[in-house]
Amino acid sequence: MSVAFRIDPTEFAGKRVVVTGGTMGAGEAIVTRFARAGAKVVTAARSQPQSVGLGVHFVQADLSMPEGIALLADQALSHLGGVDVVVHCLGGSSTPGGGFQAATEAFWQQELSLNLLATVRLDRLLVPQMLERGEGVVIHVASIQHRLPLHESTIAYAAAKAALATYSKALSKELGLSGVRVNTVSPGWIRTSAADRMVERLAESGGIDEQTARQSIMDALGGIPIGRPAWPEEVAELVAFLSSGRAASIHGADYVIDGGTIPTV
Repeated sequence: MSVAFRIDPTEFAGKRVVVTGGTMGAGEAIVTRFARAGAKVVTAARSQPQSVGLGVHFVQADLSMPEGIALLADQALSHLGGVDVVVHCLGGSSTPGGGFQAATEAFWQQELSLNLLATVRLDRLLVPQMLERGEGVVIHVASIQHRLPLHESTIAYAAAKAALATYSKALSKELGLSGVRVNTVSPGWIRTSAADRMVERLAESGGIDEQTARQSIMDALGGIPIGRPAWPEEVAELVAFLSSGRAASIHGADYVIDGGTIPTV
C-alpha cells in the first residue's frame, strides 16, 4: 500500500531536474513525481536500475567520490543543457551500532562523503549556471536526526545531516538575492522497501509479527503521533511544492515531514 496524488502532467514542463539518490526510496518517488509532471530528469546511482521512467536519464556513478559527482554534473549539463532544479536525496548510514567507539575513521569519512560532501561538491558544479541565469531551486534532503540523533546506531550519519542542514542555511543566505532558492527537507521514518525489509528482519529475529516489529521501531523513535511512517510519495509531494512557483517566497527553510516525531517546538 502507498498513496497516490493527482498530478498535472504540465506542472514542470520544460524544467530540467537533477535528483541524486533517485533509484530507490524517497529519491525514486521524487524522480517519478517530476517526470510525471513533465520535467526532464537526470539521476544517478552506483548500479544500473532495472528500468527508468520516461523522461529520465540515468548516469552510473559513485556519488560518494569527487569523480562520480563530476561525471553526473557533466552528463546532466550536456544532456539537459542546464539545470533548473537540483534535489540532493543521496544519503544513508552503514555505521555499525555501538555508539561513538564503534565508528572508525573510515566510517566517519564514508558517512561524511555520502551525506554531506557529495552535496557540497555537486552544488559547486551546478549552482553557478543557475546564478548566471538568475534563477534555480536547490533542495537538500537532510533528516530529523540532525535534531533528534539516534546516538547508538547512526551517530556519524546524524552529525553529517546536521552539517548538511547548517550548510544549506548558510548557502541560502549567500544566494538570497540571486534568484536561486535553497531549502531543506528533513524526513523522519519513511516507509520504503528497505524499511520494510528491516521490519521483516526484526520480526524474524525477534519471533514477532511485522506490525509489532514496526511499532517497536516507532517506539524507539519516541513514537510517531500519526501512527505510521511517511510514504515516499508524500516526501515527493513536499519536494515538488518547494520546487514550484507556488513556493516562490520560501527560502532558507527546513521543512520537517515526520508525522510529529520530533516532540518539541
